Amino acid sequence: MRDQIMSDYLKTLASEASPGGGATAALQVAQAAALLSAETLSMHALRLAEKEAHAFRTLNRAHRLPPGETRDRALADARRRACEPAAEVITAAAAVLDLAERVPPDALSATDLAAVAEAARAAATTAGVSVEVHSGTADPRVAGLRDRATRLTASVVTG
Repeated sequence: MRDQIMSDYLKTLASEASPGGGATAALQVAQAAALLSAETLSMHALRLAEKEAHAFRTLNRAHRLPPGETRDRALADARRRACEPAAEVITAAAAVLDLAERVPPDALSATDLAAVAEAARAAATTAGVSVEVHSGTADPRVAGLRDRATRLTASVVTG
C-alpha cells in the first residue's frame, strides 16, 4: 500500500477485497501530516494503514470460518486486534492537530490547515467508528478531536 500508485490504490479501495475505511482513515492522517511537513508522522500513518489492512484481512478470514466455537474465538480476537490500529489512528490524528494548532494561519497556509483539520476529523471519526463497532465502546477522544478540528477550520477562515 505504501508504494502503490494512487490510481491503483483507488481501484483496490473500490474492490470487495478493500482494506476499508480504517486504512483510509490512516491515509488521511498521512496526508495531513505531509501537509505539515511532519514526515515521521506521515510514515507512521502509512504503517498504520498497512496495519489496518492486515486487521481487515484477519477479520474477513474469521468471518469465513464455519459457525462454531472456533469461529467465535477467532472473531473475538480479530475484533480486539482491529481496535488496536484504529486507536493508534486516533492518537495520530490528535498529533496532527497538535502540530497544526501551532501554525499561525495566513493566506498561504489557510487551505492547507483547513485540509489538515478536516482530514484529522475524518480520520478520528472513522477510526472511532471502527473502535466502537469492534469493541462496543466509544473512544472518548473522538468528540474532542472533532471539536478541535472545527475550531482550527474556523480559525483559518476568520484569520
